[in-house]
This record gives sequence, structure tokens and C-alpha cells, in this order.
Amino acid sequence: MTTVDQDLEPAAPSAVEGERLTAPSGGKPQRRGRRAAGFTPYALITPAIIVLAAIVGWPLVQLIITSFQEFGRAQVFGAPPSWVWFDNYIDVFTDPVFYGVLGRTLLFAGACVAVTMVLSTLIALMLVRLPKGFRMLLTVGMLLAWAMPALTATIVWGWMFDTAYGVINYALVNWFGLAEFDQHQWLINPLSFFMVAGIIVVWGAVPFAAFTLYAGLTQVPGEVLEAAQLDGAGGFARFRLIIFPYLKPIFMIVTMLQVIWDLKVFTQIFALQDIGGIRAQTNTLGVYIYQTSIAGGDFGHGGAIAVITAVLLMAISIYYIRQVLKEEEL
Repeated sequence: MTTVDQDLEPAAPSAVEGERLTAPSGGKPQRRGRRAAGFTPYALITPAIIVLAAIVGWPLVQLIITSFQEFGRAQVFGAPPSWVWFDNYIDVFTDPVFYGVLGRTLLFAGACVAVTMVLSTLIALMLVRLPKGFRMLLTVGMLLAWAMPALTATIVWGWMFDTAYGVINYALVNWFGLAEFDQHQWLINPLSFFMVAGIIVVWGAVPFAAFTLYAGLTQVPGEVLEAAQLDGAGGFARFRLIIFPYLKPIFMIVTMLQVIWDLKVFTQIFALQDIGGIRAQTNTLGVYIYQTSIAGGDFGHGGAIAVITAVLLMAISIYYIRQVLKEEEL
């Protein structure tokens, strides 16, 4: 026989004669989920925060201070800097060259991110379907591409697009009969310059994105895909309605990382400019900051540009993090 608490309001009759079932009415409802861990998580993360503050935070503070100063070569050798406050920022925002470089960087980064994500998604889907041997071969090839340093990759691709001895010109002329590409200069024209730079950037970025998406694809329930296929859903419909919703947070995180990395591209652009590009027409933010501060000797002006770029990257990061958190809440 069930014991009944007389202090609680009866809720429903019981199967036993004369007895009523009751529900507890007093006290706070028990919350399910994680328990309060007190100070332990903060204590565990404190050493990492201290290290990050020392390695990243202090140089960032120094950069912000320099951006408000007139800091040139004389100050590098010990002369005291003078404060100019917002003059460096005013010079940057009133300089049409900066807006040209900013627009060029955003377009280049956007194109690289879009191509990288499309190719990475296709390769990840292919990795799921390939037999084990071919999957291992493709994986090793991407790992080799990923392991190659950016400067080495840029030099190799620069040789391939060389005007006189490049493999690309040779193949286009001798294999496809395109005589107009004989001695063609790929790096002189800004559009073809950024096409070559985009190939190098995408070639180095695809392995990471493809491996990450492939890892996510292995967690999509196979029975759900099989049921959708039995219902008549094609490959594109299964990706749009099942795979992409499952992996949306992963897609957003990988896209955010690609945007940050492609906005900061420096080595590929700078090395290609040394091979044959025109700097004034092909500068991106990373190269422009270097030329303004290090090569130009105006560290205050360069610091202001760097701070503006850092704020842009932080805004993009915060936006994507908020989107990822929203997806996890849903």
C-alpha cells in the first residue's frame, strides 16, 4: 500500500480504495543538468588565462599604445616617442589607399573562403564513400599539402606559373593549343595575380577543413540517411535537409577560422609580389601593415592599421561565436 502524505493536496485517485495519489507542492523544483562546481573551473583555467595574457595581451596593449604615438625609426633606437593621439587613425581613415586595400582584402578572403568550403565539403563527402585504400591515399596527399610551409608552397606554385619555364604555360600551349599563353605573365595582371594567390591559399587550407568536416560526417546517423533515401530523397536533398543541419555548428566554426586566416594572409602575397607582382595593385592588409610600419618606418601609423584590423577580426569572431552558440541552444 502506498503511503500518502496528509499535508499535500490530493491530485488523483489511486487504484487502492480510499487512497489518493499526491504530488509534492513544497520546495523548489529540482533542476537537472550540470551541478554548480564552485570555484574549481575558474581555478583550472586561470593558468591558461595568465599565459595568454602575457603572450597575447601585453603585446596587444603595446600595439594600442604605439598606435597613439609618433613612433618611427628614431624611437626604435631610443628616442622618446611623442603622443599624437588619434592623428594616426585620422590619417588611416582619410587615406583612399587604405580603403582600396581593405576592399581588396575582403573580396580576396571571401572568394578564398567560399572556394575552400565548397571543395572541402565535396572532398569530405568523397572520403565517406571512397574505399579504404583510396581514402588513405587521398588522406596522405592532403596531409603532405597541409604540412608544406606556406613560403615553400608559394615558391613552388610561382615556378609552375613562371613566364618562360612554367608548367602551366607549357601545358596550355602544347597540350591544349592555346598559343596566346606562350610567355604569358600571370603575376603582372592583378586579377590573375590573385587567382594564383587564391590557388595557393585554398590548396593549403582545404586539408584542415576537409578533415574536420569528414570527422563530423562520420557522426551523422546512417539510419537517418538510409530512411531519407528510401523515402526518395536524392543526394543533394539528403545533404540539405539532414547532413547540413547536423553539422551546421561545425560548418560555422570552420568558416570562421577560414575567414580569420584568409584575412591575415601575408606570406603568399608577399612572396608572389617578390616573384613578379605589382605591390601597389596587389597589397592586402597584412602586406600593407608590414610596408607601412616595418618597411616604411612609421610604426605608429602601422599600429593604427593593425588595431583596426584586429577590431575587424574580433567583430567577425564574435559574430560567428554567437551564431554557433545559438545553434547549440536550438
